[in-house]
This record gives sequence, structure tokens and C-alpha cells, in this order.
Amino acid sequence: MPTYQRHPLRFTHGRGMRLWDVQGNEYLDAIAGVAVTNLGHAHPEIAEAISDQAMRLLHTSNLFEIEWQENLAQRLCELAGMESVFFCNSGAEANETAIKLARLHARVRGVALPSIVVMENSFHGRTLATLSATGSAAVQEGFSPLVEGFVRVPANDIEAIGKLAAARDDIVAVLLETVQGEGGVRVVSSDYLRALRALCDENGWLMMIDEIQTGLGRTGAWFDYQRASVRPDVVTLAKGLGNGIPIGACLAGGAAARLFTPGRHGSTFGGNPLACRVGCKVLDITERDALPQRASELGQRLIDGLRRSLDGLPGIREIRGQALMVGIELDHLCDHLAAFAIERERLLINVTRGRTIRLLPALVASERDIDEIIERMSRLLSWYVRSVQI
Repeated sequence: MPTYQRHPLRFTHGRGMRLWDVQGNEYLDAIAGVAVTNLGHAHPEIAEAISDQAMRLLHTSNLFEIEWQENLAQRLCELAGMESVFFCNSGAEANETAIKLARLHARVRGVALPSIVVMENSFHGRTLATLSATGSAAVQEGFSPLVEGFVRVPANDIEAIGKLAAARDDIVAVLLETVQGEGGVRVVSSDYLRALRALCDENGWLMMIDEIQTGLGRTGAWFDYQRASVRPDVVTLAKGLGNGIPIGACLAGGAAARLFTPGRHGSTFGGNPLACRVGCKVLDITERDALPQRASELGQRLIDGLRRSLDGLPGIREIRGQALMVGIELDHLCDHLAAFAIERERLLINVTRGRTIRLLPALVASERDIDEIIERMSRLLSWYVRSVQI
């Protein structure tokens, strides 16, 4: 079904930050499959884990104990400060799980028609509930009636949520991204996260953090909320956890960790031995190679280099980000720029919200890779503002 506007480009293989098409042309990947291949393409240790596990056991169903699932759950809980995990197959499923936890939390509190506070410009997925939570009219277009029970406020505005707390008694949770990726790489402040944690505690709300794009080192810490020294009640993960193998996870702590009971939720494929063994290997490599710290250093190199090389170039509104999650906002629409990047520079980039270039290099990038992204982006944008901008 034509659900994507695809580039006429077909890749045959990759290695690290590089991809090759059917004609043998080499490309520099600056989006990592939209923050999925954090360890790069064709990582030999990931490939070995997949191969070995495929020869042993792929699936038994969740009717039985799965050792790799238990191992991955324990390690994620230790890293995140959580107590329990539900495994699924995608970020949207992980966020669906969080929304269901909020509904069960409402039932415990005796709230018959609960509401979840969500943010403008957010993105949480494309299932009916998660697109209803998403702050994008374009994503929601054509799918009415949407799921009820979401109240939208501007991100980074604690006063807006405080006013809701004073005026309403139906709110049971807040769901947000610490960096809005699809929303234009907009970083939520640490002060805001701390104030939100206090507000949730005061009102008995669940603080639910969507770390599907930010989690597991991309923003310079295992989880981006850790920069604010807060602990949410619910955390969702996917993307980089499997480095390309589909896996999602919803982590919970405190009372939220005990809301599900047998029969309340499930997944046929979620938490299978293959996906969870790969997840464990991803954690092994990320920890061994200190990739969160590496992402912080490389991200600063990328942002500083872009600011130097693009300084004074007309049309550049702002360069912002958190470690290896970087946005270059232009003062005009530039959806077609990703195609120009492929054609002119053999560089893979992404444009969000129509005017923000999103860069998401793999965490295993070298300094040379980062410098090459800066060089190619500088050439591309210099040509673009001279030749194409209207």
C-alpha cells in the first residue's frame, strides 16, 4: 500500500555509517533508519547473535518462561530505575501499553472518564490511540472519530499544566517526549521535567516518558530523563533497542508496575527469544563502548561544526539538539531537501515539520564521519539557498 513517499533508491548492503545501492554507489547515513541502527549497519556482533539464536529458538509464545526476555527486562529495569517491563514489537505498541496503564490507574483512583495530558507537536505513533495522543493534524487527518481522553498543552509550559490541575479532576497521567523528534527536534528543559515530576506527585498522576527515539544513549545518557535527575512512572522504548530487529518495551515503576494482571494485556510476538537476545547484545555493546558518553561528545562536535560552517548563511533559523539528535531549522519549507541531499551529496537526511532537517547519526560514528556530515550539509545548504530557495 502506498503509505510512504519513497525515494527511488534501493540499498543492497551496509556497514557502519555507510550504505550501498544496486549500482554500487556509496552513501553516508545521517539518520540511522530514523534512530534505529544506533550501532550502525551490519554490526558483526549483532549479526552473530541473530544467527546463533535463529539456529536455536525463535518463538515459543509468552505462555512459557523466556530466559532472554527475563535477562533483558532485568537489565533495562536496572538502567532505568524501573521495576517491570512489557515487551512488544514497536514504539506505537509500547505507547499503547502506557495509555492502557493510565486507564487502569484511573480505575484504581475511581475516575470514570480519565484524561491524559499530551503535548503540542508531539508524535507517539499511528495506532488509533497513539495518533489521537499525537499533536499533528496531518497524522490524524481522515481517521476520525479519534480516541477520546487526551488534553493538549504546549510543551515546556508548566503553567499550562498547573492550570489544568487546578481546573479538572479527570486527569490521571502526562505523556511526553523529552525531545520532540518528529516535532522538529525540540528539547524539553530539565527544569520543566523536574517541575512536572513534582506536579504529578502532588496530583497522583502518572508521569509517562516516551523515549522511543531518545532512549539508550542517543541523547548522551541511557535515558534522556536522567539529565533532570527524575524518575518517571512509565517509560517507553523501541527503535535502537533492536538495532533493526523489531522490539518495543514499556517499563513501569512504583504502583504503575503492578497495574497489569494476567489477561489484561498481551502480545503474540512480543519478547520473543530472538528480539530479546539482540536487545541484550545491544546493551552489551552500548555499555562496553561507553556509547552514551560518546554520543554526547560527537553530538557537541556536530552542533559546533554545523554552527561554524553555516554561520551567516541566509535562511538558517536555528541549529539545536541533544547529543546525536540534531535539528537545523530553516525559515521556509524544505521538504524536498532530503531528495537533493541524496542526489547531490549521497547523504541521507530527514525533514520534519516541513522546515527542520533532522540528523540522527549512529552512536558508533567516528569523528571523521561527523566531520563528513558537516562538510556535506554545508555544501548542500550553501547550494540550496543560492539556487533553490524561493
